[in-house]
Amino acid sequence: MNPEDMGIDTSRRNPRPRPLTDDERARLDEFIDSIHYSSRYSDSEFEYRHVQLPKAMLKVIPAEYHDKSKGTLKLLWEEEWRAMGITQSLGWEHYEVHEPEPHILLFKRPLNYQPPAQ
Repeated sequence: MNPEDMGIDTSRRNPRPRPLTDDERARLDEFIDSIHYSSRYSDSEFEYRHVQLPKAMLKVIPAEYHDKSKGTLKLLWEEEWRAMGITQSLGWEHYEVHEPEPHILLFKRPLNYQPPAQ
């Protein structure tokens, strides 16, 4: 299922994934062990979870990942959130940022997601 079919506004992402430089990745490394993952919860269509980044981590995430008009991160491509150190199984899409707490990223995937056969 593509992001648009999941109701994700892809215009809130970078036009294409923006890789981290080695220096940017090194600055983020110190925060990886402090990333918190919620339990999964679901409705009739999707499975959800939220990921809480350490607040100080927001200050070292590259400016191109930020939506200055909202004061939050943009919606991140999988390549971007994985490069930042977020680790999850396959199929998760970053679909929203909790604006009152911009360090909380919301993810969803179809219920009973099965990765494509290789």
